[in-house]
Amino acid sequence: APGTTATPVNEHWLGNPAIRERITATIPMGRIGEALDVAEAALWLCSDASSYVTGAVMPVDGGYIVP
Repeated sequence: APGTTATPVNEHWLGNPAIRERITATIPMGRIGEALDVAEAALWLCSDASSYVTGAVMPVDGGYIVP
């Protein structure tokens, strides 16, 4: 489950420095996600390394939903 991720679809608002700073301030990792962050998580899920993972939602959000 990706969090805020920089893509061409949302560049119109992430390109605004004030909005970008406001969003970044809510992310514990201190940055907006990149498409590669989501792709690497998907690759891990497709690999043998995740063979025991089933029926789980894996947040890829820089810690945004950490309790």
